[in-house]
Amino acid sequence: MAVVAALAGVQLCGCVNMDSIDRSVDRLVKTRSEALGGGAVAPTPRPLSVYESGPSGSARAVVTEERPPSQNPGAESLPYSEADTDPKAVLARLDSYSALPASVRALDLEGAFRSAQATGREYRSAEEEYLLAAIRLLVEQHRWGPRLFDDIRANVDGTGDNATYQSALRVINELRATQRLPYGGEVEARLITQATQQLTGVAGEQYEQASQLVLGANVPLLRGAGTVAREDIIQAERDLVYAARGFEDFRRRHLVDIARDYFALVAQQSFISNQEQRLDSVIKLQERTTALVQAGRESAFRARNVEQNVLTSRNSLISARENYLLALDRFKVRLGMAVDEAIRIEPVSLELPDPDIGVARAAELALMYRLDYQNARDQNDDARRQVDNARNDLLPDLNLTAQTTLNTDKDRNRGKFDFDLKDTDYAAGVLLSLPLDRRIERLNLRSSMIQLQRRVRETDELRDTIILSSRRAVREIDRARNALLLLSKAVEINQLRNEELDLRSDEVEPQEKLDAENELLQSRNDYQDALRDLRIAILEYLLQTGQLRVGSDGTFKALEGMVVRMVDQGDTPEAVVQTAGEVPPATPVETGQADPAPAEAPAVAPEAPQAKPE
Repeated sequence: MAVVAALAGVQLCGCVNMDSIDRSVDRLVKTRSEALGGGAVAPTPRPLSVYESGPSGSARAVVTEERPPSQNPGAESLPYSEADTDPKAVLARLDSYSALPASVRALDLEGAFRSAQATGREYRSAEEEYLLAAIRLLVEQHRWGPRLFDDIRANVDGTGDNATYQSALRVINELRATQRLPYGGEVEARLITQATQQLTGVAGEQYEQASQLVLGANVPLLRGAGTVAREDIIQAERDLVYAARGFEDFRRRHLVDIARDYFALVAQQSFISNQEQRLDSVIKLQERTTALVQAGRESAFRARNVEQNVLTSRNSLISARENYLLALDRFKVRLGMAVDEAIRIEPVSLELPDPDIGVARAAELALMYRLDYQNARDQNDDARRQVDNARNDLLPDLNLTAQTTLNTDKDRNRGKFDFDLKDTDYAAGVLLSLPLDRRIERLNLRSSMIQLQRRVRETDELRDTIILSSRRAVREIDRARNALLLLSKAVEINQLRNEELDLRSDEVEPQEKLDAENELLQSRNDYQDALRDLRIAILEYLLQTGQLRVGSDGTFKALEGMVVRMVDQGDTPEAVVQTAGEVPPATPVETGQADPAPAEAPAVAPEAPQAKPE
């Protein structure tokens, strides 16, 4: 029966209930995120199925196989076919790369934010770091709660005497309960039941059973006593707070990174559109120049020069499309989407007003709200606590021990737990260990002091870095705004110049027209770069000062008093005003319509109050 009970216990312990573990972790991270305030979001529970399948969802391989097979055929087994290098065939293949299928997914900025949180690998890794910190805390909390253990031992003893053996079966069950004390030490209760069956003997079979209830305690009074005894759970609790802050800080930085990639794709779309316009313009110039050459009014050299520009423009357009496709595929990988999924980036922009703030106030806000700086300051306290703990290790050991044993009568109380108080054993003692050799502990103390000094220096450096980055963020907004205004004028001037040259096309040299087209293309591209820089500069300012807030779905949350515009950068842009609250959905537009007219530049980048000088 004892063996059957032991096997049943092993089977019971082998059953793992992960649902209860997941619920405990989920409750813990939600509690810590809510305590963080500011709309902090806890990780979303996700099914854990990687153990049963491979990383791509394929059937699980045999993990115990000592020599997994490899796929590495020889050169003679790898077929290779040559492609058609005819210019028309090459151009057809290039055009097919950028062609969109009939069914394509439209993705705007908010959709990118949501996808990054729902399927992004970076976001999943950040969630798991948070969850691992919660699991470590649960482990420590369990160690500080009452813990139960049940040990069953079965022994067969045989004693020989002149070829006669006396055999006995002894089964011992020890049920233990332990509890750590808040300021050091441990108490333990043990219920020991011993049953002995005399198998063979002169006097025949005999059966004995005895039980003991043992209560013991070991309490340190000097070394290891006090809050140093709770160091593990104190650090685990604080680490979970750090993880909550770190996860929220990651969500903010991740939003800015996704926005930066998205705005870069929108700018590349504009580059392609600008390049297409330039190609159309130089093709028309080529046709006009060719007609003049045929009429004898222009030299053949001029026509060849224009033809060379047409070829260069077409090659630049192909390169721009290839760069865009590569950037788009990388963006899909970052969002956790399938690489072969067809998407169309909707050029819808998040337009934020310029903040009315000075560099000194921005630095104050950053030091007040930055979560990474709060972690650094609290980790300084961790280092100071480590110094105190190292000093505690230099104290002598003074431990108080006590034990009481309640016994049963093994003859009279067979199968019962009837303890006889008159048959009780007890023991108590004090152990004093003088610190004759504490060299290692003194070295550890010096090491902890050095670590504290290093932590303080690193925190001071982080503080200075935060001040510098917040100040730079304010200046960058004004610089980007000024550059945008200047470049909008440059686009307007270059466009007027080209219109004037078109009116005087008969007397304008082809090279002059080509130079004007190049300058118009460059000014349009520079304008898109400046527009992207301004959008990122405002988001970066909110991030650097700790004021950026991210919704539960991963989208941007407007601050109190902030007017946010979702601007459609199509041929007919419309601005939808949005205050602190939900951002309205964007209107889908075609990718090729991302070239704003220069005269409408202020509408794309609306004016806002400029930062006041200090």
